[in-house]
Amino acid sequence: MASADAVQIRRLDPRDPAIMSDAFAAVGWRKPVEQYERYLREQRDGLRDVLVAVVDDEFAGYVTVSWRPTYRPLADAGIPEIQDVNVLPSFRRRGIATRLLDHAEGLIRGRCDAAGIGVGLHPGYAAAQRMYVLRGYVPDGHGVTVRDDVVREGQSVVVNDDLVLHLTKRLGRAISS
Repeated sequence: MASADAVQIRRLDPRDPAIMSDAFAAVGWRKPVEQYERYLREQRDGLRDVLVAVVDDEFAGYVTVSWRPTYRPLADAGIPEIQDVNVLPSFRRRGIATRLLDHAEGLIRGRCDAAGIGVGLHPGYAAAQRMYVLRGYVPDGHGVTVRDDVVREGQSVVVNDDLVLHLTKRLGRAISS
């Protein structure tokens, strides 16, 4: 287990996109450098915050906070969405996702009293589903979606990364001193 001191959480910086893309490519995940360059632009523009986890100077994972989610119920309620929680396999089971989520919720708490998050419904997301529920996230009451569109009763869908259940969590507002 990585010691608490060994894990650092910081904002995405211009050196990160290539490092992140290469790290995921090394484990067989296609996460193009352009995705992280877009995240960097969105962070500069105030649309997204990206938090990067580093363990002993090695990239371990990241999470983003979208301040303007595309999922309509969150957007209409003014609730930011935590998106794209990813920890490299060699760094899992060390509390890094928990630390990333703690920091993301802290950012949100400074601006809003609730957070949203979407989770895939296939077995590859089982650990995330469990973690989000244990952190206090509950279904938002709109059912499941495919690419942010609510699935209608009787509609056939493919169970893949696009099939998502959105959850929300009340955070309470930070008290400024």
